[in-house]
Amino acid sequence: MYYKYEDIHSRPSITPDSDIPENLLHLSHSFGYDSGRRDNLKLLDERTLIFIAGNLLVLLDISTKEQRFLRSCSGGGIGAIAVHPSKEYFAVAEKGNKPSIIVYEYPSLRPYRILRDGTEQKYVSVDFNYDGNLLVSVDSAPEYLLTLWDWRQEEVMQTSKAISKEVYRISFSQYNPELLTTSGSGHIRFWKMTTTFTGLKVQGVSCNFETTLETDIEGYVELPDGKVISGTERGNLLLWDGNTVNVEISRPEEQTCHAGTVQPFALEDGQLRTFGSDGVVRGWDFERINTNTSESRRLEMDPINELVVGHNVCLTSVVRSSLPDSFIWFAQDSNGAIWKLDLSFTNTASDPECLFSFHAGAIQGLDVSKKSHLMATTALDCTVKVFDFLAKRELSSIHFNQGGTTLCWAPSLVNQSGGLLVAGFEDGVVRLIELYNPHSHHVDTGRSPEGDAHLRLKKAFKPHNASVTAVAYERNGEILATGSSDCTVFFFTVGETYMPIGFIHVPGPVQALEWSPHSHTENRLLILCLSGHVVEVQSPDPEAREKPVKSFQLPDLPSRAFRFKSIKSRIKREEEIARREALKEKKRKERENQPEELRLEGGEQEEEEEEKDLPPIFIPDPPSPLCCGFYSQPDQFWLSMGGFDSGFLYHCKFSENQDEDPNQRQDEPFHFLPVSEADDDPICSMTFSSDRQLLLCGMTSGSIRVYPLQPGDHSLTSMQAYWALSVHDNNYGHLRHIRCSHDELFVLTAGDDRNIFSFCLLPPEELQKSLQRKKAKIPSPRVGLDKEVLAVDIVDPAAYSIETAKQKQESDQLRQEIELKILETQKQLAELQKKFKELQSSNQNLPEHVRLKPEELQLDRRFYEQAEKLKSQKGMEVRREMAWEQERCIVALRKLQGWYKDSLESNIITVVAIRSNDKVSTYRLPAATKPQTQVGPQSATRQPDGDKEAELESQKTRAEAAKDIQQTAEEEALRSAVVRPKKIKLGAHQEERLQKVAEKAEKARAKIERRKKEWLQIYAEKPDKDHEDPRDVQAIREARQNIGDVSRVKNLRVNAERKKGELTALEEKVREKQMEMNGRIVALRDSKVQLVSWLVAQTQQLQKVQQRLAAHLHRPPPSLPTMLPEETPEKRQQCSHNTLQRYRILREQRVMNGDKEEQEEAASLLEQLEKETEAEEERGKEEETDGISAVSEKEEEEEEGKAAVEEEAELSELEKELQKEEEIRLLHEQDCLLQQMESSICQFDTALWRLRRQKMCLDCQLKMADLCLVTLSQEILLLKQFEKRERHLEEKLNGCIQEEKNIMTKLEQVNGHLEQKKRDVAKLQERLKALTAAFKASVGENNQFGDFLTRVFKKKIKHVKKKEQTGSDEEKDSDEDSDEDSDWDDDYNSDAEEEGGAFDDSVCPAGCEPELFENTLLLRERRLDLEELLAEEKKSAEALKKESDTLIKKEKVVKNNRQAVEDDLELFNKEKQQKMNELDVVIPLRLHQIEFVVDGSVPSDLSKALVLDKKELQRLQKRIQELEEEKISQKDLTNQTHHQRIRLIQERKDMAVQIQKMELQCNELMMTKFGKLVDLEALQMLSGNRRVEELKMEKLLMETAHAKEIKQWDAKVEEARDALMEVTRRNTEHLHVMTDLFDQKKEVELKLSARQKIMGRQLLQSNRTRLDQEAIQKFQKLVKRQSQHIEAFKIEISLLSHQGGHVLPPSPGRLPPLTRLPTPISDIDVGKQNTSKLSQ
Repeated sequence: MYYKYEDIHSRPSITPDSDIPENLLHLSHSFGYDSGRRDNLKLLDERTLIFIAGNLLVLLDISTKEQRFLRSCSGGGIGAIAVHPSKEYFAVAEKGNKPSIIVYEYPSLRPYRILRDGTEQKYVSVDFNYDGNLLVSVDSAPEYLLTLWDWRQEEVMQTSKAISKEVYRISFSQYNPELLTTSGSGHIRFWKMTTTFTGLKVQGVSCNFETTLETDIEGYVELPDGKVISGTERGNLLLWDGNTVNVEISRPEEQTCHAGTVQPFALEDGQLRTFGSDGVVRGWDFERINTNTSESRRLEMDPINELVVGHNVCLTSVVRSSLPDSFIWFAQDSNGAIWKLDLSFTNTASDPECLFSFHAGAIQGLDVSKKSHLMATTALDCTVKVFDFLAKRELSSIHFNQGGTTLCWAPSLVNQSGGLLVAGFEDGVVRLIELYNPHSHHVDTGRSPEGDAHLRLKKAFKPHNASVTAVAYERNGEILATGSSDCTVFFFTVGETYMPIGFIHVPGPVQALEWSPHSHTENRLLILCLSGHVVEVQSPDPEAREKPVKSFQLPDLPSRAFRFKSIKSRIKREEEIARREALKEKKRKERENQPEELRLEGGEQEEEEEEKDLPPIFIPDPPSPLCCGFYSQPDQFWLSMGGFDSGFLYHCKFSENQDEDPNQRQDEPFHFLPVSEADDDPICSMTFSSDRQLLLCGMTSGSIRVYPLQPGDHSLTSMQAYWALSVHDNNYGHLRHIRCSHDELFVLTAGDDRNIFSFCLLPPEELQKSLQRKKAKIPSPRVGLDKEVLAVDIVDPAAYSIETAKQKQESDQLRQEIELKILETQKQLAELQKKFKELQSSNQNLPEHVRLKPEELQLDRRFYEQAEKLKSQKGMEVRREMAWEQERCIVALRKLQGWYKDSLESNIITVVAIRSNDKVSTYRLPAATKPQTQVGPQSATRQPDGDKEAELESQKTRAEAAKDIQQTAEEEALRSAVVRPKKIKLGAHQEERLQKVAEKAEKARAKIERRKKEWLQIYAEKPDKDHEDPRDVQAIREARQNIGDVSRVKNLRVNAERKKGELTALEEKVREKQMEMNGRIVALRDSKVQLVSWLVAQTQQLQKVQQRLAAHLHRPPPSLPTMLPEETPEKRQQCSHNTLQRYRILREQRVMNGDKEEQEEAASLLEQLEKETEAEEERGKEEETDGISAVSEKEEEEEEGKAAVEEEAELSELEKELQKEEEIRLLHEQDCLLQQMESSICQFDTALWRLRRQKMCLDCQLKMADLCLVTLSQEILLLKQFEKRERHLEEKLNGCIQEEKNIMTKLEQVNGHLEQKKRDVAKLQERLKALTAAFKASVGENNQFGDFLTRVFKKKIKHVKKKEQTGSDEEKDSDEDSDEDSDWDDDYNSDAEEEGGAFDDSVCPAGCEPELFENTLLLRERRLDLEELLAEEKKSAEALKKESDTLIKKEKVVKNNRQAVEDDLELFNKEKQQKMNELDVVIPLRLHQIEFVVDGSVPSDLSKALVLDKKELQRLQKRIQELEEEKISQKDLTNQTHHQRIRLIQERKDMAVQIQKMELQCNELMMTKFGKLVDLEALQMLSGNRRVEELKMEKLLMETAHAKEIKQWDAKVEEARDALMEVTRRNTEHLHVMTDLFDQKKEVELKLSARQKIMGRQLLQSNRTRLDQEAIQKFQKLVKRQSQHIEAFKIEISLLSHQGGHVLPPSPGRLPPLTRLPTPISDIDVGKQNTSKLSQ
């Protein structure tokens, strides 16, 4: 089943209902290579390479350089590729939204299988297993899933989490199909596939670097014994054994294996081969690495082979040629190249060859010629390249010391030939580069051209101190503007000199420059800054700066500024408002047609929706970056922003108010245009077609968008429909450059993924027709170019820029002036000092009353006051500087308070009973913390597999061996049955007879082969003598493991991690119980709160009832309970407004009193405030009680007054009766209320008492848990002490088990192969005997030619293998015959040769039957084949025997090691268990639980007692009975097996006797019928021979052909003689040229000496001297080379002078051309011309 590629590959995205054709752009060629991508080079066959280029897979033909492309199917890019081992398929793992893995068939390129649902985002690595039936993949963050595929069935077999780090590579082991390896960021991980009853499982083991420094691992190599060698970032190799580093490999004297990252890639011929980022391939002695027994973790060794690919080469991956036994490898160079390497490491090995070279790094600049189909690019790899995108090839490149950052092709107004490039570089240098055709230059100068195009540096100047980001020519071609990331724009006059005009500062790094078009009246420059600023400046006047100035800055240049202000959030807000309004209007119309009830509900929902907040207004900080822009109209421009403001094109214009600071202004666009599906994918670059009807946009996601526009649409109102295609990488292939060719037929794109693509707007067929006679025109060189001196380049990156050099000149001049002023000032000071000293001396000479005092000679006091003032100002500055630190300390204090305050989960709550003193409190619980999962050292315990797997492997091996023998027999049968083509037609009778004999023999042969096949199958299924049932072996192993003290063995396996798990589980259970009890206590507290409020209400109700009763009938209510402070601790933290006011008043009072200690002040204030609050609460309670009593007293007085009034008034009988009834009802109600209150209080107290008892029981349990925690903690501490030793022993045991398993597997395989070889040898000997018997039967007994045919049959001839091609060595004589026939053959041959001498065995003697002679030759050929096979089988058997003996010795050693390690581990476990048994464990017991009784009483010393669970004791007693029953059943089973074995042995003996009888009977029948024992199979397979006459005819034909060939060789000999004469003539010419060169050398030396004398008299610059020295060195080198050529010519002359000497043809290589000196010398030119002629 195949898929259609047209149905699954991604297509362009086109706006619906638009007229844009789907095939708008056609991919033409790819000029780039993403060499920075990991493992991005694969080989399909010997001439086809594949690699990923953005959204494409490129199939590159190495010889023709033709490209074929496959697009990604998801449109999201391609993540990884892998090639099937058979080279018939390759897998493409893609990226995007739920990408797939597509398996293509090669070479048809049809999609064969599609693997889906393997990841969510992208794949990073895929690989086929060695057999090609499985595929494994691993995806990227965050899942990092490892997926195993049955790719032919398109099914996922297993999925597993690879690791939580970035994975670089995954691969299968070529030696063990069950092993996989992954590596990546700081890890390497080994995986094993196992088959269980639930299916295939993949288990991984993380490797531990231990003491080795952790590193990222890019590459590794699996070894046959299961070990792995990996590379590191630091350049050394690591040998992994298990999951640890066994040894680190380096070179002596602490040198690393490679400089930088190293990756091993192959293990061949006993060499481990590695490559590194230093561009070197080395071979290491693997045997020394593998047999290293040193205890040191470091191994130092030197490489045995080394190949330096290049000095600027960084190898990242290699792939081997698909040819068998080839030493050719293809290497990926991350510096942008593909290399062909010969790794044979021989003297005849070819040098590394760079097949393809590309840009290394993101493409920083791209532009196209305005006159031809040429494209120029530059990147940070320090190169500028020129391509012919019509011919799809690179024309020329030039290299500099710094990386290129921008590039522009000069317009025709500047350079009419169209051959001038302007490139900016990262060190701030701008270089003018000329492109010209060297062939035209060759016509003028007579020098030989090199390539179709040449780049030459014309001029270099440095206007900036940072990278140049943009260059642009003014529309008239008179001014060049350059922009840089140092926020400056420099202007130059265009001409031969490019004189600087000046520069301006802009608010941000320059992103792009655009001059106003011719449609604008004024000539202005639009400067786009990355920070969102846009500056427009007037074109400077080139002639305005004629006077010398101190700086090149142009402060008076008119300019306008614009700073973008984000409006995207406002746009979104307005869109949301409009959406809501539309939705509201829609709902209003729907509600008008609904019933009243539904209308009301709809109104409520609408109100709820109106309450939702609108999207906020958001201004990004820092501002969004500016991506690109262009002029629309004068004073107006369009901008494309990135970051938050992406998704729109903003139409902007400059404000009329330009007085504001550009960094402070905020300007909003006056119009915007939404760009669909661009919120996260902004436009990076834009360009228009020449007629402005197409707008081409490069997106951040690497896709191209083409918008058709209406003519003259500057406002872009027609920018609606678009055509989009994903081309570059969707993650990092930002499309920053897009251009149209000069004829609008091509579109060129370049991205950050190092890829360059060319597209054509016409279909390839139409394009070829229209351009079939066109080709790219390369400009001719300028007149006098050959006479110009090479331009001086700026090599030093720290060189001064133009402005810096100007400032340096001005500062030097200013410094000189300052130094002169300082000298003058020093002179003045010296004079003043001299005058002051004279005044002092004259003052001392004056009388004392007139003399001035020393104080009067001091400085004025105001100077000291000024100094004190400055000191106080400095102090204020320090306080302001420390204000932030003060605030930080305050914040830290608050954090500490919050930390310790919130450290508890809840406060302690104490609930108190109402009528008793019982109370219960909650547990004090700390705040819950998240459990920290500690990843302990994982010992990758690999248990040995069962014997079942070994048995299956053994049967598989035997079956494969039988299959090989069967295949060999079939090949032999087919080879013997081959009928040679007929040369002569035989008679009909003979034909019929031969046909019948052949058919009969063929049927017999088929029957015999079928019978052999059946016997081979039976022997393959036959078990070995030492075969054991895997189930029995497994049962014995389990019994041995579980025998003895079960509890002891179980406890021996406990480690610290398990104990930690038990400790954590117990702590969690304790916490759960405490939280449960706290919840019940809090619920009880809440019920008390409700009870108190209910009692207050009941009391009020009781008072109302008692108001209507007489005072003597009142019963006292129960005392009302109150909530104590400890019952509601949370109220302590609740502060009212009055409390805060009181705290403020107290604090102000303290401040007025002058207290300074802040902490003590705060604490005392809180205590005082708490006391006052408690006093107020007590006063409030007293007032409330007084109020209640006052109310009750008042009510009593009122009742007494009423009673007195009633007594005064006489009541009737009815009124008395009613009053009595009312009194009874009120009394009942009073009693009910009091009873309810009493019962509620009692119930609460009872509930509290029960809860208190439950808490006491829980406290006992928790105390037991605490004791258990103490025990567990002690055990953990003890186990940690043994943990390191235990892990070491377990790892050692696992290594021994794994090694023993590997040896056993290998030994079983070797023994199986050895047995098979023995059977093969016996079978070959039988076949050789049968062949000899067949020959004797064919000859007969009384044949007169019997001796001759026997000599022919037994003759030893040189036998050549049929499968080998030319160039193989001659085979040895087939002198190894069978053991029984070899002696007879040798004696017979020697005797016959002595008697008869030499004889011709190729001609049938007269009288002999041709068929018999032909059959003899055929049988001899078969005999030689059998003897050769027999010798090979014996040799293989001897090698297998030696290998088996070696493995047996290794097995014994490993078993001894394993037993020793197991003993050590057993002793260690006993020691660990003994230490654990010594720990004291507290177990509280009751008396009834103690059954340890001595003499009827419990002893005081219970140290000898055993504490055991009762259930465990019962289980052990029951187990005793089970073991007794099992013992009886096993005895019965053993007896039955023994009887069965005796019966089988007897049957076997009977069958052997019967077979012997049948053999005797068969022999008797053969003697009766044939008279001797014969091989029946050989008789059945005999057939006639018809090759005698045919061979005679073949002989004649071959003689004719040989005669023709001899004539051809005679002609070739004559041609060789002519060539020898021509070589002699050329060498004579060389001698004449040598003589001329000697004369020229003398003349040049004389001129040089004369010129040195002349130059010595002049004051030359240092640069001139250096150039002369270089020229002298070059001439010296020339003289050396000429002397070498002279010696070579002398050798050739001497060879030619000897007759019969072997002379090689002249070398086609030419001498290297001389570098041209700065000053042209005619003689030197003549020397160069002669040298070039000589090289030709």
